Amino acid sequence: MKKLILSATLAFAGFAVVQASELKSAKNDKIEIVSVQDSVVKTPIKLEELPDPVKKALADAYKDWTPTAAFHVKESATKEYYQVDVKKEQEVGSLKIDKDGKPVQ
Repeated sequence: MKKLILSATLAFAGFAVVQASELKSAKNDKIEIVSVQDSVVKTPIKLEELPDPVKKALADAYKDWTPTAAFHVKESATKEYYQVDVKKEQEVGSLKIDKDGKPVQ
């Protein structure tokens, strides 16, 4: 009786391994790799490279703030702006200004 149960168990285990490997290979044939990328491109630039209208806006409207870093941000084909990180004493902030020196919402 023990031999019969052991043989049946081994036979079932062998069948399960074959079936599992067949499922695994069938499953692997249908795997698709999808890559999702963020569409926002943020490029660091030097503060000196900011367009003149952006520099003027910083000097006029944000004169109490000190620029610390700048980035050119392109969110889509139609939405581009400059992000300027600023600091005032203990406060820090980030400004979004378009190429014409106007704030971006």
